[in-house]
Amino acid sequence: MPTHPNPYRRDLDRNAANHAPLSPVSLVEWAADVFPDRCAAIHGPLRYSWSQMLARARRLASVLAARDIGAGDTVSVVLPNIPAMLDAHYGVPLTGAVLNTINTRLDAATIAFQLRHSGAKVLIVDREFSPAVAQALAQLDASGHEPPFVVDVDDPVYDGPGERIGTVEYEDWIAGGDPAHRYALPPDEWDAIGLNYTSGTTGDPKGVVVHHRGAYLNAVGNVLAWSLPRHPVYLWTLPLFHCNGWCFPWTLPAVAGTNVCLRRIDPTLILGMVREHRVTHYCGAPIVHSALINAPAELKAGIDWTVKAMVAGAAPPASMIEGMERMGWEVTHVYGLTEVYGPASVCVKRDEWQALDLAGRVDRNGRQGVRYQVQQGLTVVDPETMQVVPRDGETMGEVVFRGNIVMKGYLKNPKASAEAFRGGWFHTGDLGVVHPDGYVKLKDRAKDIIISGGENISSIEVEDALYKHPAVLACAVVARPDPKWGETPLAFVELKADREPASPEAAKALADELIAHCRSLLAHFKCPREVRFGVVPKTSTGKIQKHLLRAQARSAAAIG
Repeated sequence: MPTHPNPYRRDLDRNAANHAPLSPVSLVEWAADVFPDRCAAIHGPLRYSWSQMLARARRLASVLAARDIGAGDTVSVVLPNIPAMLDAHYGVPLTGAVLNTINTRLDAATIAFQLRHSGAKVLIVDREFSPAVAQALAQLDASGHEPPFVVDVDDPVYDGPGERIGTVEYEDWIAGGDPAHRYALPPDEWDAIGLNYTSGTTGDPKGVVVHHRGAYLNAVGNVLAWSLPRHPVYLWTLPLFHCNGWCFPWTLPAVAGTNVCLRRIDPTLILGMVREHRVTHYCGAPIVHSALINAPAELKAGIDWTVKAMVAGAAPPASMIEGMERMGWEVTHVYGLTEVYGPASVCVKRDEWQALDLAGRVDRNGRQGVRYQVQQGLTVVDPETMQVVPRDGETMGEVVFRGNIVMKGYLKNPKASAEAFRGGWFHTGDLGVVHPDGYVKLKDRAKDIIISGGENISSIEVEDALYKHPAVLACAVVARPDPKWGETPLAFVELKADREPASPEAAKALADELIAHCRSLLAHFKCPREVRFGVVPKTSTGKIQKHLLRAQARSAAAIG
């Protein structure tokens, strides 16, 4: 090591001319500056250019600033994939505040928890979701918590039920804002930009805090990982509330692409929009891709170009890869978590894979792959010793990440943050192996999280709901493979002696009652689709043996 002073560290300081904090705000500025008239967003009959999107963002920032919203404040939204949701991703960061995108499928109690825990000052809510949000606000009021300022979005494309519950309508509100509102990039790129709650592994929602630097880098990382061309037409089948849409609302301005908004998943609607707008790219859970593959052939007529799809999570089934090939579409498999901004690894395709048979291609494309170029590390380690496992495709360990697209930590939860970052890596809780070529492959989920339709469900949260029913003595909830949703919750329930059903008909009625009970406490997608009665297997110390139940669930699914 040299002992003399380093001349490259003297009189060469950062200044306004040679350094700017990384923020996805600058990508929106770039698109508006370089391609001001290029179509940025399509929503029904509405069209917005990139210059108009930046003006809308500045209007939103202006009205938020007028309410004294700035650094350290939280702006929450309960919105589908509509222009107002894009505005929030572009406009809220202009104020220095943090955007909290709330899952539109959540129950009132969970929404209330997020609003309370985040200290949300402003809440923007689409009229479709006002019933659950109104209940959540009532719960806040009953607990003595000061409610946020509520803004209604009355989307002209939506004609369904739902009342306005806020003080002002969104378009009227931002119309009074300044399209030339002055703002500045964050003073520190480590400043928070987003707050996304995840059920994690305990059932208690944890607030994942992500920063401007990571959002910028993952936006660019998506371009690199998917080889995105200039001006892609991107259809929003992926919920924008999920990991900030995997950072794609910030990716699209980086390539001056077009956001095609979509309120709900419907194969007829999706394929019609693909044809009408010549969509080139979309992301989604396996259920979305399967729905399109299984749609009637007439709905796909006229789509004679290659549409590129991105799928995340568990390995795509052979039927999906084969179906995509038959349609002439191309699927890319990525993997990540909320804590790593969405996708942080990609199954990079190799030319030699094309020579493999279908089974070989399915095996290769089903791997979680290698790290994004903007992520520093991805590997599999022994979770106790932190030693990297051999690249033999057989030795299991925990999948870990480190680098530029890892969260700041969990909001107001230093203990959980410290545990997640133990040993200098982010611990995913997923078990996997590393193949000789360096590609990671998941093997199991270490913490019993159920992934249904792309959404995480905590088995403990569902079990807690079941235990509130007077007939339940013991219970365990595990994932059952499902051809449509990927996984669905399966409940094993041990009943109290006086509640044992006397007939198959009575058992069916009680199972239906338990499912209805769960639905009264949780969002419906979290609730069991099936209940099986019997003695729940336990160790000598009384711990439930979930691994035996998971084996039963997989066996039953294979037989069925």
